[in-house]
Amino acid sequence: MVHPLIPKIIDLATPVAEPLGLEVVGAMFYTNQKPPVLRVDIRNLEQDTSLEDCERMSRALEEQLDATDVIPDSYVLEVSSPGVSRSLTRDRDFVSFKGFPVTVTTSEPYKGHKQHSGKLIRRDEEAVYLNQKGRQVSIPNPLIIEVLLDEGG
Repeated sequence: MVHPLIPKIIDLATPVAEPLGLEVVGAMFYTNQKPPVLRVDIRNLEQDTSLEDCERMSRALEEQLDATDVIPDSYVLEVSSPGVSRSLTRDRDFVSFKGFPVTVTTSEPYKGHKQHSGKLIRRDEEAVYLNQKGRQVSIPNPLIIEVLLDEGG
């Protein structure tokens, strides 16, 4: 379940990242921790994401978050790089990783399973399509919680 503040935070973080040559690839708000932790994942568009990229983004985003008071209570901001294992969310991700092994997690069992693994074919308005041992399987978008790029893919 995505925290309701996440879309606002991504909308706020994206214009902060762009002039730094960075892209926001995701965010999670861990409210079960004291204080809560806001984790924002970034990617350097030109090269491997460095610790310096994370630090620059952290300073710039912290300023923006403090100025807008989107999160009224105290929290910890973590800016990191998602590395190899990552969630596919944007159309561009689904194009970039076509043919790569992925695992799709659904909110309820679909065809008897909550996890479906296979090679990514594509995503459209209705579903995500996987190649499972030569068979095309489509998983309806409304059921999908997450599409993860498989490790070592």
